[in-house]
Amino acid sequence: MTPLKISGENLTLDDVSSVVDGRLVVLDPQAIPAIKRSRAAVEQLVAEGRVAYGITTGFGRFKDKIISAEETRQLQLNLVRSHAAGTGPDLDEHTVRAMLLARANTLALGFSGVRPVVIETLLAMLNRRVHPRVPAQGSLGASGDLAPLAHLTLPLVGEGEAFYDGERLPGSQALARVGIQPLVLEAKEGLALLNGTAMMVGMGSLLVRRAINLALTADIAVGLTLEALHGTDRAYDERVHALRPHPRQIDSAAFLRRVIQGSEMLRPPDSPNVQDAYTLRCVPQVHGACRDSIAYAQWVIEIELNSVNDNPLIFVDENSGEIEVISAGNFHGEPIALAMDYMKLALTEIGNMSERRTAQMVDANSNGGVLPMFLTEKGGLESGFMIAHYTAAALASENKVLAHPASADTIPSSANVEDHVSMGATAARQAEQILTHTETIVAIELMAAAQGVDFRRRNGGGRLGQGTQVAYDLIRSKIPFVGEDVYLSPFIEEVRRLVAEGTIKRAVEVKLDQ
Repeated sequence: MTPLKISGENLTLDDVSSVVDGRLVVLDPQAIPAIKRSRAAVEQLVAEGRVAYGITTGFGRFKDKIISAEETRQLQLNLVRSHAAGTGPDLDEHTVRAMLLARANTLALGFSGVRPVVIETLLAMLNRRVHPRVPAQGSLGASGDLAPLAHLTLPLVGEGEAFYDGERLPGSQALARVGIQPLVLEAKEGLALLNGTAMMVGMGSLLVRRAINLALTADIAVGLTLEALHGTDRAYDERVHALRPHPRQIDSAAFLRRVIQGSEMLRPPDSPNVQDAYTLRCVPQVHGACRDSIAYAQWVIEIELNSVNDNPLIFVDENSGEIEVISAGNFHGEPIALAMDYMKLALTEIGNMSERRTAQMVDANSNGGVLPMFLTEKGGLESGFMIAHYTAAALASENKVLAHPASADTIPSSANVEDHVSMGATAARQAEQILTHTETIVAIELMAAAQGVDFRRRNGGGRLGQGTQVAYDLIRSKIPFVGEDVYLSPFIEEVRRLVAEGTIKRAVEVKLDQ
């Protein structure tokens, strides 16, 4: 692929995904004049000794402590060192790459007062695959993701730690391995690197992509489950959803109709059993609402990716050259926090629905004997899918705890100067946990549905739908029919990867578009 040019504008989720996967990134030359203009303004402020937060003053509660021009470099280095106080497990490589890109893109807009070399060094680390070691915990989500971004920044100055070629190294050694010179931070640059939403927006970018995959794969799972349970597709009738025109409810119903088109495994319209349980009958209504929340999160994240979110901001009048420094709050993560919390609820609901459908398949009393108890022919001697369903239930219950909105909490910091925080990074981390859980829950449903389809076919079931056949074939390419009790965890993980990586979704979409 051609290198991605960044200018602070027009960065999309697809761009983030391509860079995370290794696409090279360069700074758009057209962005450089604005970057240099804001940098020159910072240098003028320092030379004149004007009071400007974080440039000629301390930080947070120390905002009234004046810093001399001779101390500005030390001030920025001290900031980075002192703020690198994160803890917990390390963020994964993909998240760190998304963070590097997000931070570089916001600085490229030219209101942060950094030199072009700062942005170019971030991009060099991306392109040469030097990934700072960033602990996941420590951000309050206002004044940005300070602690995680300090860890992201330390290797730029030859400190901290970074991973290169699978090896954890001191930051200076990691840079030396790829020929990158450490930076000496000038006035404002440490603050510009730390003060922003790069962790929550970087992580959020990746989560939204996975959530889109999950939502569509959950619809596909519904189709296969419907066939396994000898259900009816009457509830997905286009006329029904036109009367309640929520757009994504309509989309979900339309997608379901296409996925199961041509199926011979469903109940005929004249069956006396006229309706199914809610988790089959109400899928477009529930999954459609869940799609709404994911679409909202995508909208928020793509705005934030192309926003200036540090503090203070440098404004230079192009005509008069007048410099204005404004301390404000674009670093506050509330938009992302609320979007991630909203998406957490939606992902939890997708999991709740999926777990209940699996419960129907493993319980002969619930499915009217269409399928054997726990999807095994040797019940008693063998347990079949009994505990696979337990796992789905356990994850669904854990999701309900994690779904509590992180943004509903706040805790004052910096001696009450920073007296309301978003907890957006926490919301994003919880969203990742819920997403992984729900991918697993849907994977278990897909396994159970494939098992159920095999039992149905033994008893004369016909062909599957055009989309469900593709999903069934993919599942069976990874795991066999479970004819006797086996070690199930590896099978669950195999199918979860098919869900998480969008493999099932893409394969079905290709078939439907033919």
